[in-house]
Amino acid sequence: MGGFVYINGNMVEQEKASISVFDHGLLYGDGVFEGIRAYGGRIFKLDEHIERLYNSAKIIMLSIPVSPDDFKKAVISVCKANKIRDGYIRPIVTRGIGDLGLDPWKCKNPAIIIIADKIQLYPAELYEKGMPVITVPTRRNSSEAVSPMVKSLNYLNNIMAKIEGKNSGVEEVIMLNNEGYVAECSGDNIFMIKKNKVCMPPIVAGALPGITRDTVAEIALKSGLSVEEKFFSRMEMFVADEVFLTGTGAEIVPVIKIDGRVIGDGKPGRLTKDLVKNFRAKVASEGTPIE
Repeated sequence: MGGFVYINGNMVEQEKASISVFDHGLLYGDGVFEGIRAYGGRIFKLDEHIERLYNSAKIIMLSIPVSPDDFKKAVISVCKANKIRDGYIRPIVTRGIGDLGLDPWKCKNPAIIIIADKIQLYPAELYEKGMPVITVPTRRNSSEAVSPMVKSLNYLNNIMAKIEGKNSGVEEVIMLNNEGYVAECSGDNIFMIKKNKVCMPPIVAGALPGITRDTVAEIALKSGLSVEEKFFSRMEMFVADEVFLTGTGAEIVPVIKIDGRVIGDGKPGRLTKDLVKNFRAKVASEGTPIE
């Protein structure tokens, strides 16, 4: 396949990239990561992603052994090594090698891994025609158990939800929190629009503080729309004018059906299309140069 992976300061051929079987990132999902996009030779929101990575690490008391500036330089170097202009970057920091016990203090040297490659999260037709989704039985982890403020390597909660969606024939699903309010999707944030008001679940509902989520909210505000964080139920989404998903990999995806209920007129909504247009213009003109 070719390509290079950054591992602990070294650029390694993709086929030879490896970590220890005793790394607690593998054994226990003890680590953090980010998903970052590059567009036209620029890395979009690199500063924000690295800040969120360090915030996640701080919350779980994981000390990243390089400075944020050096981490950014490493990200750029991986993109250069892989000749990335339009692609996806995955920085990972694991707790490092330990023993078979849980004790994180026995892991003396955190590991840094950075991957840069291509990504196509959903079929192109879903962006044009809209996506049907369902609500799944698997509830979002409680914010007091595994905080959505931490983008951790332990994604089993999301994977269980994804499995339920795949078994039902859909690409993405909606997860509720333990109180029955909408939290997020298995891999994306979710928005609904009602009477020109853009609503998104608050972080305390179980939503990841998404970089794309915040970018789209900013675009909506500049477009003259009102934006609100609020708790809402799946029933409220059934009668929304428009619903869409956001994520670094997904970008913006219109939703045209939820649990068999048609959203709006069953086609991507006008305001969602406007947000997509403005988002594409933004990512095409902003970002940290790779060269």
